Amino acid sequence: MELQESLSRLKEKIEGGMPPEFVEIMHQSTRDLEASGIGEKTLKAGDKAPSFSLPNHKGEIVSSDELLKQGPLVITFYRGVWCPYCNTDLAFLKRYKAQFDEMGVSMVSISPQTIENNKKIIDQQRLNFDLLRDAENNIAAQFGLRWEMVDPLKSLYNDKFNIKLNEYNGDDSWTLPVPARFIIDTDGIIKYAEYSVDYTKRPNPDVLVSELQAV
Repeated sequence: MELQESLSRLKEKIEGGMPPEFVEIMHQSTRDLEASGIGEKTLKAGDKAPSFSLPNHKGEIVSSDELLKQGPLVITFYRGVWCPYCNTDLAFLKRYKAQFDEMGVSMVSISPQTIENNKKIIDQQRLNFDLLRDAENNIAAQFGLRWEMVDPLKSLYNDKFNIKLNEYNGDDSWTLPVPARFIIDTDGIIKYAEYSVDYTKRPNPDVLVSELQAV
């Protein structure tokens, strides 16, 4: 089964069990984010990728510059353990880790949530790659992906869904990254970039393999 098929089935199940007014708040938020022009700010192929040094789920600092000395780097931006769509995405991505290793490619995922929550999803899904903590989405902002959740979506998450981002992320910014994937070549230049303002729609990870073969 392809990733998008899994996400579409998940969306049907989740939204089918919600009051229509909740679904409309979520859909309107997605439309508003798209209309904000965030996609115009997102880094594209040909841009220089920001360097970063972030703690992984073990608290060890992982440096993009060091990884790029070994070969190309695949980066994904992950919203959090509370997001079933993102968790499905990670589950598909881990299937490609061995193939990336054979190609000399490193892969990391970046999330604003606390190290403890990153470790939780690593353990739950037995992920075979690092999940790095990006406090307050500072690196996501440099990639043009950070956005702030506001009412009525914020109240829906906080009061109805009991998804309290301030607790998951360990800060009060109520910011998230737009889900995205990048391939960074060894010269630090982005060779492939894609993002999903609609977090329920994402390309299958095998597109990364095709793009890496062309790097």
